[in-house]
Amino acid sequence: MALSTPNTKPRISTIIKIIFLICLAGIIARLAIWESHYYKSQEGKERIEPRTTGDISADSTNVDETIITNDQKQSYIVAADQPRFLNIEKIGIHNARILPVKETSSGAIAVPISIFDVGWYTKSSIPGKTGTTILDGHNGGPTMQGVFKNLVLLEKGDHIEIEMGDGTKYTYQVYDNNTYTLKEANQKMHSMQVSPVNGVESISIITCTGEWSNLQRTYLSRQFLRAVRI
Repeated sequence: MALSTPNTKPRISTIIKIIFLICLAGIIARLAIWESHYYKSQEGKERIEPRTTGDISADSTNVDETIITNDQKQSYIVAADQPRFLNIEKIGIHNARILPVKETSSGAIAVPISIFDVGWYTKSSIPGKTGTTILDGHNGGPTMQGVFKNLVLLEKGDHIEIEMGDGTKYTYQVYDNNTYTLKEANQKMHSMQVSPVNGVESISIITCTGEWSNLQRTYLSRQFLRAVRI
């Protein structure tokens, strides 16, 4: 008569399942502990805000730092009724070329590739006409300061000059100049599209400032300047 042997396969399968469940429970517990510590560490910190579609394109790593010569400036020609140069004596801006810009695929206002050029948003008003002209530009690149690096130094009453293609010059007086966090800038972007003085032509200048965020690929603050024509 043959001896019967116990079937060990079901027992081994059960042991493996138990070990798997224990490991899974351990992983879940560790994740729960980590999540708890993470949220506690983030208490009191401001959440990073998404950028609005009306913001400027601000990846300063994709720019051109090549110096623009005086000959290149003088050879820059635009239509008679288009803005050609920006001059702000107080912060050393002399005949900065004004280039027409539109929007990026993400809806942001484009910025010229050169850190020394100024962008004129073509969906905003033309200088000399009723309305608000929106200008933008870089505060710098990887190794050099940009056209609007010192925009923050302008104060109420300072003068800004725009020269048109036909040589006509318009002068604007700074009305206000503020630094805003990205969250605040999102909320105040609409104010840059209208004149701070009802019925008076104006210009608005936007540039980036503050700390650089690798995650957002942008600076975390904006400089908003508004000026009215005099």
